[in-house]
Amino acid sequence: MDQREIYDVVVIGGGPAGATAAHELALKGRSVLLLDRAGRIKPCGGAIPPRLIKDYAIPDSLLVARATSARMVSPKTANVDIPIEGGFVGMVDRDQFDEWLRERAASAGAHRRIGSFERLEHGADGINTIHFKAREDHRRGEGTPDSVRARTIIGADGAKSGVARQAIPGAKDVNYVFAYHEIVAAPEVKPADYDGTRCDVWYQGRLSPDFYGWVFPHGDTLSIGTGSADKGFSLRGAVGDLRAATGLTGAKTLRREGAPLPMKPLKKWDNGRDVVLAGDAAGVVAPASGEGIYYAMYGGSLAAEAIETLLATGNVTSLAMARKRFMKAHGTVFLVLGIMQRFWYSSDKRRERFVSICKDKDVQQLTFESYMNKELVRKKPMAHVRIFFKDMAHLLGFARV
Repeated sequence: MDQREIYDVVVIGGGPAGATAAHELALKGRSVLLLDRAGRIKPCGGAIPPRLIKDYAIPDSLLVARATSARMVSPKTANVDIPIEGGFVGMVDRDQFDEWLRERAASAGAHRRIGSFERLEHGADGINTIHFKAREDHRRGEGTPDSVRARTIIGADGAKSGVARQAIPGAKDVNYVFAYHEIVAAPEVKPADYDGTRCDVWYQGRLSPDFYGWVFPHGDTLSIGTGSADKGFSLRGAVGDLRAATGLTGAKTLRREGAPLPMKPLKKWDNGRDVVLAGDAAGVVAPASGEGIYYAMYGGSLAAEAIETLLATGNVTSLAMARKRFMKAHGTVFLVLGIMQRFWYSSDKRRERFVSICKDKDVQQLTFESYMNKELVRKKPMAHVRIFFKDMAHLLGFARV
């Protein structure tokens, strides 16, 4: 008989989704193993809204910068500056932020292991065996074959999740955007118009045929990146062009990171028995904006609640509630953003009109209120009506750009 410890849950992947799920389950007294590859940082602008900071008690010490405005740059280099009235968007360095989340999970009682997931094995006794290559630290290497046993599993191992591909029907049929960014040191002599409290978003086809380029402040560093679903498009070349356009070609490059991002939520997040997904593994990266940290952590919370209910009641239908609750809260936003990206990002002519629309104060206010609070703004119906007619004017070509 196998005498190894049986965990209540093994969380595979220690990014924001997995670390959040591990933390919340450990707080409930569950035995949790958090298995993470370590040494891997996802390309990310690092923006977190006030809703995330509040809901997940993120300390000020993790904020490397506070963005108080955003600048949208059109194909013709027309700038639209949008102030973030009455608040700010926190900026984090994912290297520090993710590790802090993992340490918080450990302080709540979760066990941590460094290793690369390989495969799942469901035993006749109903207990899962999770096989992985263990390492003592985050350095590259083959690792040592190892395994642990668990009653349940949360797959939070990112886009192209190994857990999802082995356990969830349809998980292999997912399209991806590829993101790439460079973390550079903020130059001592700042380029003209440099602002360390402003997020710059560039909507130009030369920087991405179907997404956007970004320059986000991180205090002493900057994240400069782009993304595209076009596999033939040179992301590194585009970032080089963006650095040149912003006077940052000579800034010291500290690290380069690239990774696939899912384009929409998976249709199914659980196997109906003992596995549920969270974060990029579940496909919760917002279209058009590429935002993923808040949605990953919220999805991690939902996965933790689903697993807790399953362990407490034995009711396997609780696993499906993670996706159902997420889509009820954010499905409409994802749908609208997906339509918006497919339409407005399809050509420079449309990008120019899109940036022009964003000059409108109603658009700015409703957009930022929705972003900051993570819910659709319904309290100003006339503002929505005005935006509708303005959008129609742009679509029909009546509005001046």
